[in-house]
Amino acid sequence: MGPLLTRTVCDALLAARAHGVTSLDCSLDLERARVSVAIDTDAWRWRDAAFPYLDSCRDRTIYFWDGESFRPLSRYGSALIKLVPTEWGPPTFEIDGIKMLPTSQVSPWEDARRKVGLIEPQGKVILDCCAGLGYFAAWCLAGGAARVLSFEKNPDVLWLRSLNPWSPPPGGPLSLELGDVTGRVTEMHDESVDAVLHDPPRFGIAGELYSLWFYQQLARVLRRGGRLFHYTGTPNRLARGRDLPREVSRRLKEAGFAAELVGDGVLARKR
Repeated sequence: MGPLLTRTVCDALLAARAHGVTSLDCSLDLERARVSVAIDTDAWRWRDAAFPYLDSCRDRTIYFWDGESFRPLSRYGSALIKLVPTEWGPPTFEIDGIKMLPTSQVSPWEDARRKVGLIEPQGKVILDCCAGLGYFAAWCLAGGAARVLSFEKNPDVLWLRSLNPWSPPPGGPLSLELGDVTGRVTEMHDESVDAVLHDPPRFGIAGELYSLWFYQQLARVLRRGGRLFHYTGTPNRLARGRDLPREVSRRLKEAGFAAELVGDGVLARKR
C-alpha cells in the first residue's frame, strides 16, 4: 500500500520544506504508525521512492498514490463514495455526503469495539450483515471469533476498504463477499450462526434491511439464545417525531427476539 495523505500531513510536509529541515516524522497510514520521511526541495522520499508535494489539499479528503500521482480516495458510480479522515485516525466513509459511521464524540474504531463487545465474539460464528469498512469484523477477530461471515453489496465500498489500513483483509476466519445480505441470508442454513451484527445504511436508503421479513430471516439463521446488535442511530426523531430504535425493537420482538435499547442501537436475543 502506498502513502495516504491528509491535509494535516500535506501541510506538515510543506512546512518542513519551507523551514529547511531534512526529515519529518509523520503518519502515512492514517495514524496506524509513525515513519520518518526525507525532505528535499523538489520531492519528499519514503521507502526509496520520491513523491511530489501537494500545494493544495482539501479538508475532509484522503489522497492515495496511484503509482503516478496522488488522487482523492473517492469514486463516483451510482453515488459518490468517499473515505473521510477523522481526528481519531481511523477514517469514516460517506455516501453522497451522508456519514456512515459515528465520529462526533468517539472514534469509529472504538465505537465498533464497544458494539462488538455486546455480542461477546469469543469462539462464535458471526454474521456481519453490512461489512462497510470492516471495523466490526476486525474487533470480532480480535475477540477470538471462530468465523466471521461479512457481506457488502457495493463494490466501491470494498475498493475503499482495500485502501484503508484500518480495514482487515479477508482470509482465514474472515469471509468477505460482494453480495446483498437480503439474498444471501436466504441461502444460509437454520441456526447456523451464533451472533449477528447489523449496521445498515439509513432507513431511507435501505428500508428492506429494517423489515420484519429480514428480521425473521436473521432469527431463522441464529441459534437459540444468540445475540444480535442492530445499529439504528436516531434519524428524524427531532424533525418528524419518529422513534426508529423503538420501531426496530418492536419488529425484532415480532420476529422472535427479546430486545432492549442500548446506546445508539438495539441489543436482541433470540428466544
